[in-house]
Amino acid sequence: MAKSTRPAGGTGVRRRAAVLGAALGGCALVAASAVPAAAHPGGPGRGTGYVALGDSYTSGPGIPAQVDANCARSDRNYPSLVAAGRRVSTFTDVSCAGATTAEMWRAQGTNRPQLDAVRRDTDLVTVQIGGNDVGFGAIIGTCARLAAQDPTGNPCERSYEAAGYDGLTLAIAQTAPKVDRVLRAVHARAPHARVVVVGYPDLLPDDGTGCFPQVPFAQGDFPYLRDTEKHLNLMLRLVAAVDRAEYADTYGPTVGHDMCKSPADRWIEPLQPAAPAAPAHPNARGEQAMARAVLDRLDRPDRHRGRG
Repeated sequence: MAKSTRPAGGTGVRRRAAVLGAALGGCALVAASAVPAAAHPGGPGRGTGYVALGDSYTSGPGIPAQVDANCARSDRNYPSLVAAGRRVSTFTDVSCAGATTAEMWRAQGTNRPQLDAVRRDTDLVTVQIGGNDVGFGAIIGTCARLAAQDPTGNPCERSYEAAGYDGLTLAIAQTAPKVDRVLRAVHARAPHARVVVVGYPDLLPDDGTGCFPQVPFAQGDFPYLRDTEKHLNLMLRLVAAVDRAEYADTYGPTVGHDMCKSPADRWIEPLQPAAPAAPAHPNARGEQAMARAVLDRLDRPDRHRGRG
């Protein structure tokens, strides 16, 4: 982990150590609270310079219209909708499919390092990152492969716990300091910006039920994978808190619209999408729901404003 740019010692450093220690120790899971999805039309006098950082859940692969083939970026992803709702004066979206926290500092195809877009005069930054650091794509592939051998059991959970500990809990813990480093870099580049960490939406039924073969995971692995996503979101919430950032919950507002639902009701597409979107990713309605969650967060007072 990179050395903090803040002075050594003091309550800020101790607070970071305590919170990151909780994340690294595999803190207890908590259910995301359900937040009603309401319309937020924005309003006059709220223009700002806005930069969006993130991975494919931010960029919106497959959702028309795609405006950057290298990064699978849509002009109807949630940052674009937030920019329209806030009537921003300048908007830069550098989110890119496949991005990890490393892509904040290194180029990804034709996409420059994402942090290059954050400037001293940037007023708003949203960050949705960490899923690929944990290994989102590999988890789906592993769990689908194992489900074919034991569709009624929990072969994926048993595989990740075969070494005597939960490998996905460890991966989330190892991602916590990486996200911490990203947020500290954002603050260093834009010290006056409002920074919002965006969580991941509800991918699987919140009640733990399955829908094999529509989503090809074993029955007993659905609650395990649901809890793993909640653990990831809890880590993001904790790291945001310690780094003077806000957290936008997108899980609560999307409960009941996971990839097991019918095409008319789901906002996350399954591994064989029916709507324009990448497999296991938000469709256009999912991006709209995440935009509402971010706008809802932005409509509240920034409790971190003015802190050093």
